Order: sequence, then structure tokens, then C-alpha cells
Amino acid sequence: MITVRAAQPADIPAMEALIARSGIELSDGFYTKEQAEAVTRHVFGVDSQLVADQTYFLIEKHGELVACGGWSKRSTLFGADRAKQGADPLLDPAAEAARIRAFFVDPSAARQGLGRLLLTHCSDAASAGGFHTLELAATMPGVPLYLACGFTLVERFEITLPGDIKVPLAKMRKSIAP
Repeated sequence: MITVRAAQPADIPAMEALIARSGIELSDGFYTKEQAEAVTRHVFGVDSQLVADQTYFLIEKHGELVACGGWSKRSTLFGADRAKQGADPLLDPAAEAARIRAFFVDPSAARQGLGRLLLTHCSDAASAGGFHTLELAATMPGVPLYLACGFTLVERFEITLPGDIKVPLAKMRKSIAP
């Protein structure tokens, strides 16, 4: 049995553990070991503002956490609490894109449609919030999912992390029905 529910503050430690596993193991073949470790350590993680906004969700399968991710009505495009700086203002749904944020699947549950399920849930919620467009910063392991779900590549870019480790990402966008 699979359920989707809003994440709660008490879920954060379990989500952080899942994110660490996912970030390392599912990056194999897309990033070097050093890139996967750096992006997992310095960028990946829970953005507690999404939990507070009730726009971050988890998927449980038979009561076990197997995936998490969300959408945001705020300007931050990616990154956990430790990567954020300053205010995170609300977006204007009429003129700006909602953000798809921090999608992670437990490696033991990869390629079972959970990312697609979570994306549909978030797209529907963003649409109900008045947004007409979704935008995200995809890691290389996430690009195939987002392309398969109708996102288009806007631009490729890279971030430089401690140790001068460069990690490629892709900004992607999709129109959604209001």
C-alpha cells in the first residue's frame, strides 16, 4: 500500500537519511563519487520552509518512507536549509513559476514510478495554488524523469562546491493547466 502525505517536522531526520542514501547511490553513473558526496553534503537535504508551508511530501510504502519531495511557492530554486541565505519571498503565481524541489527516492525503491507519482501530486497542488508553470533545478540523475514528464531543458549550469568540485545541474520548465 502506497500513501502520500504532507511531511511533518518529526519526519525530517528520516527524510535526511533517505536523501543521503539517494544522493550517493542514485548518482552512480551520472556524477563522480566526489561530485555525489559533495552535492549530497553541501546542497541536498530538507528545506524546512517547505515543511512549514505544507508543500513537502513523503511517500510511504507499507508504512516505510520510500520517497520525498515537494513544490514551493517561494523563490528558492534548490538547496537545503544549510544552503539558503536570506529571505525566501513568495512568488506571484500569475507571473512566476512554482518550484519543484528536493525529490529523492530510496535506492531500494528506485524506478517504481514513485518520482512520477510525487511529481503529479505536486503539479496538481501547484496548479490548485494558481500557478501555470513549474520550474526546477535538476541533478543529472533526475533529468530523465523530468524529460519523461514533459519538462523542457532551459539551460545547463554548474555549481562549485568546497574543494573546487563542480557539479552540473539543469534548469527545466513545464507549463501546467491552471
